[in-house]
Amino acid sequence: MKNNGIIILLMTFVACTPQTESRIEEEKDSNPAAEGFNQELSDPEAIAWADVVMQVMGGRKKWDNTRFLAWNFFGARDLVWDKQTGRVRIDFPRDSSIYLVNIHTLEGKVWRKGQELTEPDSVAKYLERAKSIWINDSYWLVMPFKLKDSGVTLKYLRQDTTQAGAAAEVLELTFENVGNTPNNKYEVFIDKSDSLVKQWAYFRNAVQDSASAIWPWDNYSDYNGLLLSGDRSDNKGPKNVRVYEVLGDEVFESFELPVFDNKE
Repeated sequence: MKNNGIIILLMTFVACTPQTESRIEEEKDSNPAAEGFNQELSDPEAIAWADVVMQVMGGRKKWDNTRFLAWNFFGARDLVWDKQTGRVRIDFPRDSSIYLVNIHTLEGKVWRKGQELTEPDSVAKYLERAKSIWINDSYWLVMPFKLKDSGVTLKYLRQDTTQAGAAAEVLELTFENVGNTPNNKYEVFIDKSDSLVKQWAYFRNAVQDSASAIWPWDNYSDYNGLLLSGDRSDNKGPKNVRVYEVLGDEVFESFELPVFDNKE
């Protein structure tokens, strides 16, 4: 797959799929890469597959307009993320810790061991920790929307089969100067039957020949046109995923979590 013809065939395949036919026509060429994406060293074939994944998961417009995401991570903590402002709430039920942080400004406040922290250095330390948690936990939820993110180099590797037996196209993601672990590498398996990411392989170091871990990316649900994978077959990763159009500011400002609507 090292020629431009495959890109045309790939896009033709997607355009002929009922699920995406009208969306492709409406949103064609509307998935620009983030500033800092390594366009020069990324494969055109891999970029084309990334655009297909974006379309079948709901499309760039739908993703950009999604406001609030909430989920539980590995049963250990609960997160609520305001995509438009960068506000994040993280609750640790086991030790009653709460982080309220803006991941863009690193402003916020922290509750630990029954009281609010007030010492500036301690607050700053835990807000940095909160941002690192969000980077990790949100990637487990929304990675397929980030295939053309800043710092990413995207390569087409091969055709393969997932552990569940599905025929797949495999992309490689490597990173430069981004995130908490820029030396990581991922292989993303895109199911040939529906063009959804169905598996990812994690390489602790990009020079490794074999994966450190392989996880399914399955059990998609439709949130008013946006597809997200949660409650996965291996019982790992994000659970109880919710999408909201409106949430009150108190969710991100008060340590006392208000009850909010469970409807997407």
